[in-house]
Amino acid sequence: MTTPLKYHVASANVHKVISNYMLADGFPMVFDLRQSEGVWCRDSKTGDKYLDLFTFFASAPIGYNHPKMTTPEMIQFLGEVAVNNITNSDLYTEEMASFVETFFQLAVPKGFIHSFYIAGGGLANENALKAAFDWKVQKNFQKGYRDEVGQSVISFDKAFHGRTGYTLSLTRTEPTKYKWFPMHEWPKVSNPYIKFPLNDENLTDVQKRETLALNQVKQAFLDYGDDIAAMIIEPIQGEGGDNHFRPEFMKELKNLADENEAMLIFDCVQTGMGLTGKWWAFEHFGMQPDMFVFGKKSQVCGFCANDKIDDLDTNVFKVSSRINSTWGGNVIDMVRCAKYIEIIHEDKLLENATEMGKYLKANLEKLSKEFPEILSNPRGRGLMCAFDLPSAIERNKFQAKMYENKVAILGSGERSIRFRPALTIKAEHIDLAMDTTRKVIKDLYKKVLKLSPNGKVQDEPGLQKTE
Repeated sequence: MTTPLKYHVASANVHKVISNYMLADGFPMVFDLRQSEGVWCRDSKTGDKYLDLFTFFASAPIGYNHPKMTTPEMIQFLGEVAVNNITNSDLYTEEMASFVETFFQLAVPKGFIHSFYIAGGGLANENALKAAFDWKVQKNFQKGYRDEVGQSVISFDKAFHGRTGYTLSLTRTEPTKYKWFPMHEWPKVSNPYIKFPLNDENLTDVQKRETLALNQVKQAFLDYGDDIAAMIIEPIQGEGGDNHFRPEFMKELKNLADENEAMLIFDCVQTGMGLTGKWWAFEHFGMQPDMFVFGKKSQVCGFCANDKIDDLDTNVFKVSSRINSTWGGNVIDMVRCAKYIEIIHEDKLLENATEMGKYLKANLEKLSKEFPEILSNPRGRGLMCAFDLPSAIERNKFQAKMYENKVAILGSGERSIRFRPALTIKAEHIDLAMDTTRKVIKDLYKKVLKLSPNGKVQDEPGLQKTE
């Protein structure tokens, strides 16, 4: 396809040109914007197609070039909106208002009445924190404090909340993301994630670790007192290893936040917009936070808040310029998100995520029984599924081998593989992913597995797995 750009770069030269000016260590493919379709991404350099279980780090909710996104009317509408980048903080449009109405009518749970929009999940978390700081400091002034108190946050081990100013002090995945950058000395709490299967032994274990974590939270409130403005946690930790928490634990966090006049913030950037079978992962818990942060699949990022912040008439939603952004998100992202929400609703994609998630998880559990010493801890909520491999080295080899076999997939945590498919995925695509997983495992571990005459894999005793 011809391009109106003067300096057009052909697909064969894309990596070379980008590498001239920046670090280009992403996928080796050149993504084809026009011929990638559904759950398939196409390499415009080679023509190869890949089953996509990556979706731009969980940011493409309905796959690529969905037929309802590519009608002549929709393409024309998107093009018209994209010509001008409106400063949404100052100038309002029909398109922005239509998005906000769609968002609150179809996707935002009842009880949340405020919203703020910005580009980037890290900055969305930043502004949720600023809203909490503003609220808590003013609450403390009402108590008689003369200095600014209320500027600390409780976070959890293995958390990933972004790479920006405040969020660097909350992110605790791999050190590359935060080492050598100045950070706040805010309290960190252990993360009592579930080990699967959740049998009696693992239930007893997680309950003990929950008690420890809750005691650490209580101690943080004792140590920091009124300086704690908020607690922030991901309903399921994505980058940190697909770590799941029990609803009982989340409810206790909410109780502690309320008892200590702090905001409970759920970072739903990766878990939101239908991936778990509900719009937001916390809807599985039977409770709500005081704020939730959104991004990735929603295209535009930001946060929503309930009426707890209205304890103050001078909160950030009522005082001009306390939180702001030139673009206030991006109007083209808002339009895209509004249409995505309509499609998810019309095509019953939450239901599909639930059913296909059950199917995917069941298949992972089957594989873990087939390869018990290799594939462990299969887990998932909706389509947000994962499993563990014995080591980080083996996980990385597995991921690379899957790509060689035309399946794009991600790692998470120390040694996990995570699935982040589009909400439109079908059983046939999951079957292909499982067949490829089985093939890759047999290939990587052929020295430590033996095949019986019927082709099934058995453990070979006395041999060590390859690194």
